[in-house]
Amino acid sequence: MPTVDQVRELPELVRHVVPSSWEDLNGHVNVQHYTALYDMAGYPFMDMMGISAEYVRDSRVGMFDLEHHIWFLDEMHVGDVVTGHACLVARGPKRVLSVMFIIDETRNRLASVLEVISTTADLEARRTMAIPEPLATRIDELIAEQNSRSWKAPSSGSLIV
Repeated sequence: MPTVDQVRELPELVRHVVPSSWEDLNGHVNVQHYTALYDMAGYPFMDMMGISAEYVRDSRVGMFDLEHHIWFLDEMHVGDVVTGHACLVARGPKRVLSVMFIIDETRNRLASVLEVISTTADLEARRTMAIPEPLATRIDELIAEQNSRSWKAPSSGSLIV
């Protein structure tokens, strides 16, 4: 896994204070809320790729997740300040592989990592489709940016584009 400082090289997509409603019977954040944080970070991440709400509305092209692999690395607690970060790792004709990170800023720890396969879809036909230009070019730029870093995003080895 990358260090917290390495993950901070990625754009901060969301910053959130953990509310008391997220605490479970074990006294830490319930797993469903890790997913909520990733979802909160997902929309600005899609904006980075060029998939804004306006783009989806006008082009009728969207993106959705097909598969997740998640690592729960550390507990988060009520009142903790947490941030979400993400990078693109690889692209195929229709799919992208990305990795998202949650940092517990209060404890300066990597709390969780999510590896994701996503696909583009024609929202009229309700079918997957090839990634259109200029999205493909922008995604390739973001992948190259990540590949130029001194560290590589973790891989479960089970998700392939």
